[in-house]
Amino acid sequence: MYTVQITLETDDQILEAFRAGEQERAMSAFVRVHQQFVYAVALRQLRHHEDARDVAQDAFLKAFKALDRFKGDSTLKTWLYRITMNTAISLQRKRKFMSYFSTGEGEGEIDVPSLSLSPADHTQQTEFERFFDIVLDTLPPKQRETFCLRYFEELSYGEISKMLGTSEGTLKANYHWAVKKIAERVRKSDYYDEWLEQ
Repeated sequence: MYTVQITLETDDQILEAFRAGEQERAMSAFVRVHQQFVYAVALRQLRHHEDARDVAQDAFLKAFKALDRFKGDSTLKTWLYRITMNTAISLQRKRKFMSYFSTGEGEGEIDVPSLSLSPADHTQQTEFERFFDIVLDTLPPKQRETFCLRYFEELSYGEISKMLGTSEGTLKANYHWAVKKIAERVRKSDYYDEWLEQ
């Protein structure tokens, strides 16, 4: 007789499977459900695809090791956001620290990879995506993160408030100003004229 296993889709199902001793199944579902979100958070912080992949992997490992201590005071997504941001910031600090000891060519040189996009990464993006990334980079960090979490991740202001530790009113203002600045830049671009002609 075959046992049909229900696919784990929600955080509650994942936690239930984990607590029931199905660690491998829970981990697989945990990564599948949240990998896109974690990678996007890391990429926005680091601006480098390879570093973002490394940070996402580290963040999942840290989260899974600590999952038995998860109290449920927040959603798993909020908890994972904090772990991802801390992991990304830790990598940035390490790189900054290591850059002080870079001595140039020869023995003892410490290679500090650039945080800018590599040529290979550039080819993976369309021209408009590159333009939009540049526009996002002009926003203050809080406005950029609020916009990305609301627009791309489609999170509620309540969820974002818990993640960023900022009031919903401030987040709404951040989002409003971010949209206004983005719209101004897009209206001044060649893309806007092209869209009007279509």
